[in-house]
Amino acid sequence: MTRSAASLLPAIVVALLLAGPAWAKSSDREQKMNVTASSSDCSTGDGPCILSGNVHIVQGTLDIQSAKADLRRADGDIKSVKLNGSPVKLKQQNDDGSWMNATAAQVDYDLPNDTVVFSGDAHVDQPGRGTMTGGRIVYNTKTGQVQSGSAAGDNKPVSMTFEPKKKSAPAASGKTPSPAPKQDGK
Repeated sequence: MTRSAASLLPAIVVALLLAGPAWAKSSDREQKMNVTASSSDCSTGDGPCILSGNVHIVQGTLDIQSAKADLRRADGDIKSVKLNGSPVKLKQQNDDGSWMNATAAQVDYDLPNDTVVFSGDAHVDQPGRGTMTGGRIVYNTKTGQVQSGSAAGDNKPVSMTFEPKKKSAPAASGKTPSPAPKQDGK
């Protein structure tokens, strides 16, 4: 991997970590990032940085696997990140200790518009919270708004499952139950 590719790689993680507190462990941003790919082709300034072939990005609890990652920079800032795969796989622990797992054919992050778009058989699972599947799931990282629907050309329905809130076990009263009254054999 080239030195310029390594300097742009944090943008992938920054883009995905900015997906809001419900989908990101905030301490992951301060962790070392390890990236592997079969090849990279990156410009030293503005422009594209393309990683291809078995792209694997790990930073803290964030784990991303894709076939290709395409970063676009303008004016020194990352503007967009596109991950493609069969499928793209993401998993990350949330600040509350729960996990988020997502798969989609493509994941697009648009930094100026604060949106992450999962498309192509998108599936987001947060055990203990629920799941969402659809052709396309759009998440606004600024507002927390989630929209889902069919992707262009498919008529797959949106499917959501909401997990019930777990009830805590009743507290013991500390009292020993009274014995049942004895019956005489009359």
